[in-house]
Amino acid sequence: QVQLRESGGGSAQAGGSLRLSCVVSGATYRSRCMGWFRQAPGKEREGVAAIYTGDGRTYYADSVKGRFTISQDNAKNTVYMQMNSLKPEDTAMYYCAAGSGRYLPDLLVAPAYNYWGQGTQVTVSS
Repeated sequence: QVQLRESGGGSAQAGGSLRLSCVVSGATYRSRCMGWFRQAPGKEREGVAAIYTGDGRTYYADSVKGRFTISQDNAKNTVYMQMNSLKPEDTAMYYCAAGSGRYLPDLLVAPAYNYWGQGTQVTVSS
């Protein structure tokens, strides 16, 4: 089993920044890809960013490209997502996810992931 714990959510003004963290524990060898998803009320869950931990390849949704950066610290078993130039439409619950990587290169879809965190809320005000 893989356990994921997110932190770093909160409130920000439009144009501001937040950094989300996701600590991975348990059978970490099963987390060859890590992703961040978000879900706003009344909307479907959306893949935002992903990283293939083997070689560091990153993938981004068009809506966040150039503003969000996903990274990893293997020594700490932690994945981060730096969110800059935040917009009100970034408001959502953000989830960390871990998967085997078998869906490469399509890592922004939920079926690519077997394990999910509980989520952390991000609220951006205008």
